[in-house]
Formats: sequence, structure tokens, C-alpha cells
Amino acid sequence: MINFDRFPNNKRKALTMSYDDGKIYDRQLVKIFDKYEIKGTFHINAGYLHRPERINKEEVKELFKNHEIAAHGYTHQSLGITPRENMISEIIKDREALEAIAEYPVRGMSYPNGLYDDTVISALKACGIEYSRVMETHKDFSIPNDFYKWQATVRNTENLMEMGEKFLELPYKNRMRLMYVWGHSKEFEEDGGWQLIEKFCEMMSYKDDIWYASNIEIVDYINSLKSLKFSADCKMVKNPTAYDLWISVDEEPVKLSAGSLTYIGKN
Repeated sequence: MINFDRFPNNKRKALTMSYDDGKIYDRQLVKIFDKYEIKGTFHINAGYLHRPERINKEEVKELFKNHEIAAHGYTHQSLGITPRENMISEIIKDREALEAIAEYPVRGMSYPNGLYDDTVISALKACGIEYSRVMETHKDFSIPNDFYKWQATVRNTENLMEMGEKFLELPYKNRMRLMYVWGHSKEFEEDGGWQLIEKFCEMMSYKDDIWYASNIEIVDYINSLKSLKFSADCKMVKNPTAYDLWISVDEEPVKLSAGSLTYIGKN
């Protein structure tokens, strides 16, 4: 029996964090993430980086060097209620501006105000965006079937500690488990929020069975698993990707090195 049930380095669980708007409170949030070696994805409106309540253009690259910079629309316009031409402009201008700052391809996004439809998804694909997060949450720990309709597990204002404890105690049952937390760093300014997120990160950090990843790292890994090439009898598998991948064969871990052909059948 062959299962896609393992993350890099034979990890069985993954944690990813996702925050919108690029507000000045991201500075404190990044300090907490870096302290506990938690990875996040930060969705930024490049057209607003000059505003006083936003992080400034000059600090973006250094601030998020351990994390992913992703798009959120150049001026945070709701894409589901605007002409396709304006959608393209909002997406492309944001990508180009952020890529000039980050100095790497920006491939992810979250929908401004959560509004999207099939036309918006088509525009994202045309602009080279490979995933986008929605505002709805699903309260489970599954891998999404469609990365353009990616629901987080939980918002950071909704039972965060309880969901974290549940995730840590969760059995594997032959499948990967993903906890995805999203929100806005400004929300931590209210009702002891900074103590909450630090307590959460402390609880979740340094676990041997958890992969701490950005959104795009999750996307790349899952898509790489889907690109594996098996022989008809499933005794050989070619890994055509640049990533080392892990699967299980009869419930035992098997590493598939990047670019390799691996024999997995029993003699």
C-alpha cells in the first residue's frame, strides 16, 4: 500500500501561518515567529506601503526574510466585483512591486475582503498566482483539494489554543495533517492578543513531528507529490522535481530523492 502521508523529513504534521495587509503590527508578530522558528506568509498591498499604519517599503525584505511575501491586491480592491481588466491590474501591479522588493517570484495571494469567483481565479492563474486563501475556515486539519479556494483551519481570534491542543494530540491515521492559522496582526493589539499568540507559538514550537512552513512551501510540496511518476505495477517511482519527497510503502517511510528513480516494490 502506497500513501502520500508524509511531509519533508518524514514529518507527519505541518503548521503554517498567514497574515494580511502589511500593517505595522507585523513587526511584533515577526519577532514572535522568529523567536519560536514559526514560519508565516504575509500578504501585502504594495500600493499602501507609503501609509503611516503600514510597514514601509524599505523594511519589507529584511523584516520578512524568514517568511513568505505574498500578494493581497495592489490597493486591496475586492476582485469579485470589479472588471477583469482591473483584476489583472490589481494582481500584476502588486506582484511586480513586491517582487522588486523581495527579489524573488511572488506566487501566492489572499483575496482582498474574501471576494472571489471563477473569473477571479482565472485572472489569478493568468497572472501567475498559484494559490489564494479565502476567509472561511473549515476547523479541520486536511490538505485542500483546490489551492485557489484554500480555507484556513482557524482564525487567530477563534479558539486558537484549543485548536492547537487538538492538533498536537491528533493521530496520524495514514494521512498528513495541516494546521493553517490566519488573521491580521492588528487583532493582537486587543484583549491580550500578543500574550495569546506568543503562548500559542511557544506551545507549537520545536516539535519533532511538525514541519514549519510558509503557504507556498506547502503548495510546492503537495504539487510535487502529485507529479510523481509510478510504473504500472507501482514498483518504481520517478521523482522529477527538485524536492526530496516522502511517501509510505506498507506504512514504512520511503524517501524519494530529487530527480531520482526509486525501486519500492518487494522482490
